[in-house]
Amino acid sequence: MPEFEELLIAAYKSEMVLSRRLQKKLGLSPCDALVQVLQHAAGTHTLDELLRQRRQLKQDAVTRRDTHRREKAQAYAAKKLLAQPDAAAWQAWFDGSTHPNPGRMGVGGILKSPDGAVVRISRAAGQGNSSKGEYLALIAVLQEAVRLQPKKLQIYGDSQVVINDVMQQGGKTASGLESHRAQARQLMAQLNLLSLTWVPRHKNAEADALSQQAIKLPA
Repeated sequence: MPEFEELLIAAYKSEMVLSRRLQKKLGLSPCDALVQVLQHAAGTHTLDELLRQRRQLKQDAVTRRDTHRREKAQAYAAKKLLAQPDAAAWQAWFDGSTHPNPGRMGVGGILKSPDGAVVRISRAAGQGNSSKGEYLALIAVLQEAVRLQPKKLQIYGDSQVVINDVMQQGGKTASGLESHRAQARQLMAQLNLLSLTWVPRHKNAEADALSQQAIKLPA
């Protein structure tokens, strides 16, 4: 007969409920009541076979959980390392403005090389809403980066919607931006080490000013 502790570990919550009912109804001990419930659950198999099967299931679940945690920790560490300021990396910022919303769009961007060279982007981008404007700003920066081919590029923007969407975070995609997402990801695939990080608006002031300025430019 298996130890009562082993039975408790193997039993599901619903089986524990049934065993307590059986214990009260028939006046059985907790162990005997649980044995009867588990024997019924085993069906054509023996109780020992059921316990072995459930031990294996629990071990598999623990292994999967540990693997998932390890992979998640590794991915987080890699992302954190990539996002850290690097004196040898190019830095870039993007921002899109719309006035009104939807309305005229302007895109702004800055790319700075490790040796101090600066590329600024400021141009009108037609008509659309704020999310489209942000995406077009990111695409403009990525196009310039593809031309320059930096060994490492760290891009910053204040649009959580666009950053989550292009990085495919959160399990959902932004509706109506499919073509912009595809274009941005195609450009990203042509670059080497690339990170994309959200920053609050006050840390994106220069790109914002360039995008605001661009709204006034001819389309």
